[in-house]
Amino acid sequence: MSTRRFFLQSAAAALAATPARTAAFESRRPPLAQRKFTSDAVEAKIQQVKAALADPELAWLFENCYPNTLDTTVRYGTLDGKPDTFVITGDIDAMWLRDSTAQVWPYLPLARDDRKLRDLLAGVVHRQTRCVLIDPYANAFNFGPTGSEWSKDRTRMKPELHERKWEIDSLCYTVRLAHGYWKATADASCFDKAWQSAAALIVQTFREQQRKQSRGPYSFQRVTANPTDSLPQDGYGNPTRPCGLIHSAFRPSDDACIFPFLIPSNLFAVTALEQLREIHATVLGNQSFAEQCRVLGAEVRQAIDAHARAVHGVHGEIYAYEVDGFGNRLFQDDANVPSLLSLPYLGCCELDDPMYLRTRAFVLSDDNPYFYRGPAGEGLGGPHSGLGMIWPLGIITRALTSRDRKEIAACLAELKATHAGTGFMHESFSRTDASHFTRKWFAWANTLFGELILKVV
Repeated sequence: MSTRRFFLQSAAAALAATPARTAAFESRRPPLAQRKFTSDAVEAKIQQVKAALADPELAWLFENCYPNTLDTTVRYGTLDGKPDTFVITGDIDAMWLRDSTAQVWPYLPLARDDRKLRDLLAGVVHRQTRCVLIDPYANAFNFGPTGSEWSKDRTRMKPELHERKWEIDSLCYTVRLAHGYWKATADASCFDKAWQSAAALIVQTFREQQRKQSRGPYSFQRVTANPTDSLPQDGYGNPTRPCGLIHSAFRPSDDACIFPFLIPSNLFAVTALEQLREIHATVLGNQSFAEQCRVLGAEVRQAIDAHARAVHGVHGEIYAYEVDGFGNRLFQDDANVPSLLSLPYLGCCELDDPMYLRTRAFVLSDDNPYFYRGPAGEGLGGPHSGLGMIWPLGIITRALTSRDRKEIAACLAELKATHAGTGFMHESFSRTDASHFTRKWFAWANTLFGELILKVV
């Protein structure tokens, strides 16, 4: 509670110290002729939200951030007679399955009334389908078979791959987008033969990475001085005891797991399997595959309950971040999503679930080694950007998973105070100095901020 009081009091002071501004902020968007894609529905939403926001700086940040994915990262066209959309992550010219879903997610509610936007979103679903069929173990892809700087990684690289780090959430996000697109538009045309083959491959990959009979086909090593960029034990990761959980070689931060059963991603997999079950049962009429998804999801859920619930010395029974099936558990959280903090946002539990609330209290406390506080702000970080670096993703996720108006306002105040005058969100910033930040162009964080403002409005 002392941590929460400190956060709210500090944020209140920051809001009180913010001078009133009447002059319009100058847009940081590219000129209209240089934008990659323009949606009438998105432009109308920007004007509607700006008019509803009393704070001119928040309105300015929203105008810059919400359309950033469309303005700067999409390559839209057609391929094989279908819409095709390649979405780069920002300052890296490659498409992550995770990031591309998160980047376009806040546009889904507008797609039903904007055919052009709907086609672009369908194009992301089709492109992700092609990516999964190329390699379900890859996390990031090139626009074509161009190769990458990681082509010498000791794994089964292909020229279409930018990187081949196996992360459960990559496949979960592709399911989330297809399911969300269908729910938002009532358009089931994306569930074609190719998508059904990709869905079957996703389930097959989850089963392979339960590693019940063998270590499976995936291994990964990189020649690097950074130990979080490679896997031990001949590239298969640290030992585990098979128990029904799914192995993830890497976290959503692209950092290697310590214990390969990554719990937020396993919970996300349960949700994805339920979404696959629903699609196959109701749209495709494939009851057999729907039942396979239900059974696998129930098995993973049971294994989570048996192995991931652990008693913390301060916070009681909470979810561990990683486990190994031998009884070892890692108590921490990371700002990248899926995280323990993000579970309700991803549909993995309810906001008022007691287990989640206890876990959340741990995550947002000094007992979490990657929760940072300093003169510039407080929030979740992780190993990826170094110690003491706070991620806006974590601050935004905190607000998206809160019903406390004061807590949400405090998060907004911190986001206003830490963009370092750029008008955009960053990957991370120093807890002591927000002008020390990583990644000036990080579209996931920008679009997620837009999603938060839409929720607030």
